[in-house]
Amino acid sequence: MRSLRVRAGAALLCLAASASLVSCGGSDDTAADGTVTLDYWLWDDRQLPAYEDCAAAFHEDNPKIKIKITQTAWLQYWQNLTTQLVSGEAPDVWVNQTTYSPTYATGGQILDLQPLVERDDVDLSGYQPGLTEPWVKDGKRYGLPKDWDTVAVVYNTDMLEKQGVDAADLRNLTWNPTDGGTMEEVVARATVDTKGRNGLDPDFDKKHVAVYGYLPEWEDASQGQNGWGEFAAINGFQYLDKNPWGTEYRFDDPKLIETLDWYKHLIDKGYAPSLAQKSELGNTELLSAGKAAMTLAGSYSISSYTGQNARQDFDFAPLPTGPAGRKSAINGLSDAIWAGTPHKEEAWKWVKFLGSAECQDLVAERAVVFPALTSSTEKTLAAYRAKGEDVSVFTDAAAAKDGTFLLPITERGTEIGPIVQDAIQSAILGQTSTEEAMRTANDKVNALLE
Repeated sequence: MRSLRVRAGAALLCLAASASLVSCGGSDDTAADGTVTLDYWLWDDRQLPAYEDCAAAFHEDNPKIKIKITQTAWLQYWQNLTTQLVSGEAPDVWVNQTTYSPTYATGGQILDLQPLVERDDVDLSGYQPGLTEPWVKDGKRYGLPKDWDTVAVVYNTDMLEKQGVDAADLRNLTWNPTDGGTMEEVVARATVDTKGRNGLDPDFDKKHVAVYGYLPEWEDASQGQNGWGEFAAINGFQYLDKNPWGTEYRFDDPKLIETLDWYKHLIDKGYAPSLAQKSELGNTELLSAGKAAMTLAGSYSISSYTGQNARQDFDFAPLPTGPAGRKSAINGLSDAIWAGTPHKEEAWKWVKFLGSAECQDLVAERAVVFPALTSSTEKTLAAYRAKGEDVSVFTDAAAAKDGTFLLPITERGTEIGPIVQDAIQSAILGQTSTEEAMRTANDKVNALLE
């Protein structure tokens, strides 16, 4: 029965894949003529065409290696990957993320690439600074950088213009947890009740809001990547004693607590929806429906707000400047090789190609995500400009001195995430004080790392 379930799961995965080199066959991955077929898994359907391009180019140069790409949505992706790893039938190569990577690396399920990097003299200097460190621990390298993202403010241009907010005003926003700075002023101005009064009007009715000024993100686990994490960072908060691979979290830091309390303040003022109101739809859907004026968004979601995908007119602005400056999370993915693959050399050749300028330039042409190589990033910007889209706010954040921070990278990240997210949500719902919720969560998290 176990074998049957695994094969059925693989069959379902195959339904999601497409492309000339994407096909699903039996378990025999080596043909009679010696041709090897590598399984490659990813979750982002927007990036699938770019990696189909890479697979085609790679196969042309390596006719004895075929790439079978399987794309599955985020939640199912990790469930399937864990199942396949346990069953010993994992993909040869998969797209990896820093929350999950430590668990797989510690379990001996990811191949150490450092000996291969040294053997083939792979030059790592061309990658965006900060992207290689998350994949290295104790001298072992568990992936090559694939791409990166930063965070910016995304806003509805028409809504803000109607409330007298100029685009130039958004380039120099300030924030603090006491009065919210000019950021809160803009949020208040962008919030409109059902009678057309904005949040600065003394008669504003917070119980009957037509358009919220700001949408928080409450499902970012222990990272807060698209919301509280950025505001906490510009308030001086640091997740860990050191990052990556710290051993003591600081979720009880007063700088984080007062940041979360500011978020509660936005809800209390009627400028942001309550957690219960927002739980049914994601931020992108609410913005597209005209129910809100702004939120924070990672560069990986640019295409959701531009071109034919946009139902409203959106633009991007830098994050506000806080007491500790202006800082964006910078996050990247990698390509990992399964330690149990029978085709290590072929898988390494594919991963090395994925990290090369040839593949990353093909990804750049699609203008969906910023590739890890800085040279390819410039080509991505050019591809966006060719479509009439200026997204330089994201690359400016990455280039700014002290302008980025790493999301927390430690052991047991998949267990830590739900603990912190539940604590934050209980505080936002008023079930307990923010201080108590975060102190209790911090104790639980650090107990996991002892």
